[in-house]
Amino acid sequence: MADPAARAAARLLDPAAIRLDARAAGRDEAVRLCGRMLVEAGAVEPGYVEAMLERERSISTHLGEGVAIPHGTAAGRDLVRRDALAVVRFPDGVDWDGPRVTVCIAIAARGDGHIGILAELAQVLLDPDRARALREAATPADVLRLLDPGGAGETDEDDDRDSDREHDRDDRLEEQEPTG
Repeated sequence: MADPAARAAARLLDPAAIRLDARAAGRDEAVRLCGRMLVEAGAVEPGYVEAMLERERSISTHLGEGVAIPHGTAAGRDLVRRDALAVVRFPDGVDWDGPRVTVCIAIAARGDGHIGILAELAQVLLDPDRARALREAATPADVLRLLDPGGAGETDEDDDRDSDREHDRDDRLEEQEPTG
């Protein structure tokens, strides 16, 4: 059974809201693109994009390691239909008014439903190998694996081994149960 944090991540980040080949002339254009992805996902009203730009102009959402987390202001929360994330990679990078950003994780949140994903993102950024893997992710599945608090860094082989272990455990339990 998947843990609640993994289910929450799956709810917040739809693979359709992951784009790995974006281009932007600068920070504001990149934020607008991230906002449009949230609008297209049905997570926010179009006005939320302006709230994202307002946030960025007041406080940079650049976190380091080439990652930014554009999100709206508190006033923009009324424009959020549901909590969601969008991940946009800019292979050529974007000038974020100084630092260079290659990955944006756009956030739409009415409350604190995104906190678990932010905690996992912090762990990704603290690990240079995982931060590099996020910047170099080749598929939406790679991004989901890296940001999924329940399965970060796991491979399909790991999933197969876990499944085999669960089946073995279930078989042993059945052998131990009294039959009569």
